[in-house]
Amino acid sequence: MGTKDPRVDAYIEHAAEFARPILVRLRTIVHATCPAVVETLKWSHPSFDYRGMLCGMAAFKAHAAFGFWKHALVVGGAGKPADAMGDLGRLQSVADLPSKSVLARFIRTAMDLNDRGVKAVKKKTAPRKPVRMPRELAAALRMNPKARTTFEGFSPSHRREYVEWLAGAKRPETKARRLASTLASLARGKSLNSQYETC
Repeated sequence: MGTKDPRVDAYIEHAAEFARPILVRLRTIVHATCPAVVETLKWSHPSFDYRGMLCGMAAFKAHAAFGFWKHALVVGGAGKPADAMGDLGRLQSVADLPSKSVLARFIRTAMDLNDRGVKAVKKKTAPRKPVRMPRELAAALRMNPKARTTFEGFSPSHRREYVEWLAGAKRPETKARRLASTLASLARGKSLNSQYETC
């Protein structure tokens, strides 16, 4: 038997007025098609699990979105991923949704993939080119052992964030400001985007 999550109720209630009927309809169709579905929140958005991640929905300021975890295997070329996050494009009204039968077919396909244990298709990405550390940062880190220790202890991706942020400055004043901010954050043991990280 499936379950509903009160956090999804709250999410829908706090969504923009135009999005509420879209989210309610999507939720209703998911439950009607997959009675064993379990609701949860993933990445702060309603998600539906059935023997693994099945699909999810989200509401934004001007549109809503709905997508399948194994989207390439579920919707193939029928989706509109370029329009918005998800597989159905920018949903601004219930009229933007495919018919109930089309959505149910997609949901049943996703269920079948999960039943059979089929894994999501991941795009292969080319390895990223190494980034050269700006001379200013290298010199500043030599002069600040605490910041250097933090920087050297970070993963390559965290180091890259700082290097790219600093290297992206066009004006000398901007570069100087970013360098000062970088050293202060590193001295406190913080990554560049630490304000977005959750514990």
